[in-house]
Amino acid sequence: MIRITNLSRRAGNRTILDSVNLEIRRGEIFTLIGPSGSGKTTLLRLLDLLDKPTGGSIVLDGVATDGSKAAELAARRKMAMVFQKPTVLNTTVAQNIAVGLRFRGERGSGISDQVQSVLDLVGLSGFADRKAVTLSGGEMQRIAIARAIITKPEVLLLDEPTANLDPENAAMIEDLILQINKTFDTTIVLSTHDMIQGQRLAHRIGVIMDGRLVQAGEIPDIFFHPVNRTVASFVGIEPIRGGIVERNEEGLGTIKAGNLRIQAVTNKPQGSKVTLCIRPEDVTLNKPDEPCPSGSARNCLQGTVTRLIPLGPFTRVYLDCDGIVVAALVTRKSEEELGIEKGSRLAAHIKATAIHVIPDK
Repeated sequence: MIRITNLSRRAGNRTILDSVNLEIRRGEIFTLIGPSGSGKTTLLRLLDLLDKPTGGSIVLDGVATDGSKAAELAARRKMAMVFQKPTVLNTTVAQNIAVGLRFRGERGSGISDQVQSVLDLVGLSGFADRKAVTLSGGEMQRIAIARAIITKPEVLLLDEPTANLDPENAAMIEDLILQINKTFDTTIVLSTHDMIQGQRLAHRIGVIMDGRLVQAGEIPDIFFHPVNRTVASFVGIEPIRGGIVERNEEGLGTIKAGNLRIQAVTNKPQGSKVTLCIRPEDVTLNKPDEPCPSGSARNCLQGTVTRLIPLGPFTRVYLDCDGIVVAALVTRKSEEELGIEKGSRLAAHIKATAIHVIPDK
């Protein structure tokens, strides 16, 4: 549906986007993740034709958007964008939502029916006559989404739509996004810095860093098979650098990292310099003198707890295993049962299949 080719955007001597190539499929939710300032908003603004690229092209349904004024207008009418901070007019909710229809020349009683329909969809059925500026942030964001979808766009662009909302309102917006996609088969391109939200909503994910699209793919590709250390760190992995493949026997590699030897499934040949990527939830912790609960983990690393980070119902535990840092994610209940505290000795059990091996560059 959308084909982006060598898309770039510069401001003076600064490169904001650098040769982005991407295809977005009809009817999917494609989520852009990346650090603040990486170029996510710029890409959305270029897609919505609010800004012009310095180089490259955007093709929508086989038609280049940088052609005639008529082609640009036709592309604009197929898209709608909702920004991070919702903006509402100092009028009623109904008038706010209807503004796009009036810009398109629609008149008459049919507008009221359409407004009521989208109000029902976003869960604000009784709000038509209320002043929009008196609403809460979450309600304003739902009004902004209603104003966007009332024009029945084929593509909905959302720039961090829950960034300023509390968890309850954020969950409502997420449910609404999924409902819009399912009900209308709307293609949705969403930017977020919340990787859990990205996993909840996306069919596919793209990672933008320093203006470059460094990886795009299905959720397991991004979160379990990152292409480099930078992406690995961003998606919550503590990369183990400086590994060397000592031998590889039919796809099972023995890798020396510091003073440790770790077995991992890999096609990297003997002598390869590699980085090991292990998701913390794939690490099982146990007391040092007890066997691995799963019984099938090839790696058992002894370590000392150096750091504990509470994450709601979970705790991220950092172990120093003879100079190599391994991170694990445990429930609060497991933390209590194992008596985990700073200085505790634990065993980290890791399956060879849970370790993603990438070149050490």
